[in-house]
Amino acid sequence: MAKQSKKQKEALAKHDLTKQYSLEEAVAIVKDITFTKFDASVDIDVRLGVDPRKANQMVRGIVTLPHGTGKTKRVLVLCTPDKEEEAKAAGADYFGLDEYLDKIKGGWTDIDVIITMPSVMPKIGALGKILGPRGLMPNPKTGTVTMDVGKAVQEVKAGKIDFKVDKYGIIHTGVARVSFENGNICENAHEVLTTILKLKPTAAKGTYVKSITISSTMSSGVQIDPKSISSK
Repeated sequence: MAKQSKKQKEALAKHDLTKQYSLEEAVAIVKDITFTKFDASVDIDVRLGVDPRKANQMVRGIVTLPHGTGKTKRVLVLCTPDKEEEAKAAGADYFGLDEYLDKIKGGWTDIDVIITMPSVMPKIGALGKILGPRGLMPNPKTGTVTMDVGKAVQEVKAGKIDFKVDKYGIIHTGVARVSFENGNICENAHEVLTTILKLKPTAAKGTYVKSITISSTMSSGVQIDPKSISSK
């Protein structure tokens, strides 16, 4: 068994790993047990009682965090020349088409979000093996395939995120940075959690939200009582 550092021991002494806390209590604990020298991400893991292999139990959604993500997202807009000025004005980091398609084919993926137009999607489809595993493939359901590329860029820059349940029935997403005020972390997390609650598939039987855990990049997880979310 790996030897625990002094800070790890201090962190574990500050909360009960078997106890469920309110969102506010859990956020305070995570901030108290984070010792990183960098501004760590605050992440939420939600284990759902769904079978992601069945299309009618897939849980996927988008949400705009009230206080943003705390991270500057690099946005690439793959568009025709007539949309380039719109993308630029909205704050896109990169915009264009063929030159960026060639760069991606060569292995370049130094971006966080790709936004494109419906007419361009056939060209992007061939890049699925590169973009898919990295979560970069544009999708109409997340608002990244649209004619209104300017609005889409602004929403992403303002804190819009998308989430999707994985094959194990877990949604994992970042909701803030440790440097955020406690109340702002809580509001961001609450926005994500209540959105997930609203997306319960009718085909899902039994307990929908099995567990909720919040943690920072390097901290241990703190359990949140699901009832403290649904009751708000």
